Amino acid sequence: MSEPCTIGSGIDFTLLGPPVLSRSAVERDEPLRTNTERQIAGWPQARLVVVDARGRTLVDWEGGPPQGGWDAVTGGGARLRTRPTTGDTPSDGAVLLGEGAGIAYWAVRGEPDLAAGEDPGEWLDLRMAGAALDSLGAGLLTTAVAVLNWHDTAQFCSRDGSPTHPSNAGWHRHCEAHGHEEYPRTDPAVICLVHDGRDRVLLARQPTWPEGRYSVLAGFVEAGESLEACVLREIHEEVGATVRDVRYLGSQAWPFPRSLMVGFHAEADPDVPLVPADGEIAEAMWVTRAELRAALEHGDWAADGQQDARPLLLPGRVSIARSMLESWAALD
Repeated sequence: MSEPCTIGSGIDFTLLGPPVLSRSAVERDEPLRTNTERQIAGWPQARLVVVDARGRTLVDWEGGPPQGGWDAVTGGGARLRTRPTTGDTPSDGAVLLGEGAGIAYWAVRGEPDLAAGEDPGEWLDLRMAGAALDSLGAGLLTTAVAVLNWHDTAQFCSRDGSPTHPSNAGWHRHCEAHGHEEYPRTDPAVICLVHDGRDRVLLARQPTWPEGRYSVLAGFVEAGESLEACVLREIHEEVGATVRDVRYLGSQAWPFPRSLMVGFHAEADPDVPLVPADGEIAEAMWVTRAELRAALEHGDWAADGQQDARPLLLPGRVSIARSMLESWAALD
């Protein structure tokens, strides 16, 4: 299982569009992170993205919250409500996210401002509102959650254990004892749509998921392992399938707490019995393209999160898994 085999049907496809959390209208201005004078000069006009400890921020919906569930609106139905800055200089712990339309955006930890009329019920996380945010909001919130999560877990140096302090507008931490530098962590994971080279796709359900909910397979990349080798290993470990013709599809940040999902598709033999990994996979099955299309046409989870009678429930639109499944379903 060391090297991917490239012998297969040759079927190939691309994503219909970028995964929703890959959309961004934010310009990451790296030189600005070390330019204190520019930061101070732009601070009075800057805007703050306030994120609580659960990764939620204030979201406004055009025309009110969607009636068909959080996934019912895609790409632009929601906007982040940012706050103005206070004081003369960037606040302690603030992270520079970048610029959009000439405005600098920073992220800070915080809670609803009840005095300002902020409704705690309008604070939503990426899983709930990410698919509906416009490209500016998606880029801002995804980055804010990822970097703030890193700061929460990087208070002490990984080399000598001494306290660390942020610098470079929140994109760098250095330790007190020896000045060791640390930067935001990203953990790569592969996610793979396995098909039979014709019209069937392999789906699986984790034990913690409700009955009927399925997705494609995924797993973390191990130290010293290539992405392609990880695809082969994870698929074989989780369902006993040997895949071939591994091809790249796209990627998406998944800051829960700091992952990067790297998407692939690959081919496997549907006649080989599936062997779900005990404790990791509750069920695995092959689904036809027609069955997948029918499940997609049914829509998404109800707004109240209650399970319905559908036999196949798919990942929400915020996941790259959904983008992969929709793109494969669209093939002739």
